[in-house]
Amino acid sequence: MSKYHLPTGTSSDGPYDLLVTPESAGWGYSGLRILTLKPGEAHAVSTGDSEFLVLPLTGSCTVTTDGSVFELTGRTGVFASVTDFAYLPRESEALISSAAGGRFALPSARTGRSSLSARYGSKENVPVELRGAGACSRQVNNYCLPGTFEAEQLLVCEVLTPGGNWSSYPPHKHDQARPGQESELEEIYYFEVSGGENGFGYLGVPPRERSRAWGRVYGTAERPIDVLAEARSGDAVLIPHGWHGPSIAAPGYDLYYLNVMAGPGPDRAWLICDDPAHGWVRSTWDARDIDDRLPFAAEENH
Repeated sequence: MSKYHLPTGTSSDGPYDLLVTPESAGWGYSGLRILTLKPGEAHAVSTGDSEFLVLPLTGSCTVTTDGSVFELTGRTGVFASVTDFAYLPRESEALISSAAGGRFALPSARTGRSSLSARYGSKENVPVELRGAGACSRQVNNYCLPGTFEAEQLLVCEVLTPGGNWSSYPPHKHDQARPGQESELEEIYYFEVSGGENGFGYLGVPPRERSRAWGRVYGTAERPIDVLAEARSGDAVLIPHGWHGPSIAAPGYDLYYLNVMAGPGPDRAWLICDDPAHGWVRSTWDARDIDDRLPFAAEENH
């Protein structure tokens, strides 16, 4: 279990609160770094054989790369609004600087292609989707998916789940290449949990009292895996294969997670297969309303 559940601080490295590379994860493509910059600090990034996003979690930053300068307005926190972001292609150099400081996610995907250039993604163009219904209601911010933003291999979205609700449900998987049915994708979940009605108390809550959520990963007879993790703010869970879900937000604590996916397929696609034991749950949503707590910060998202 410790191989796949990375509690906050256990995978830190220098300026990175979290550092997951294909090598450290033991797979081939997906990566994620969580970068903290103090006011006035800057950090240089070399993308190497991977493409990256620079996605603000809190705060704003300037991304300078290959003669381009992208001013990212960012946001005050992951529950406050969607954010703008920057795309960095493979084999590029970038400097990330922040006048006021902040925390920034750098999701990445190893790729052999380099047909794209560095560019800016505006928050106004991020599709915000309300998925599910009733206690399965959640919000999905579709940053970098087929049809929303072009990339070589990288797939990135955020899921926000109101307290007491379930997301990543029904359990599903994407570990086989089946054209038109399922993609082969490695996935990283990065979690943050709210501290209550005042928003961001989880950032300074003592470890034994921190907000929490739960998640499950389980496999097949041919490819066994079994992970049942209590995920706290700053934690990550690696999903190399197998069914995964649900992610459960405890009542009173809103749950956020960043999904990073990539795989070997020649076509960039996100195709999932529901666990047949639970897929019927989707049919119950038609008779239920979407949770009226969604979308989060609607006035800022639109």
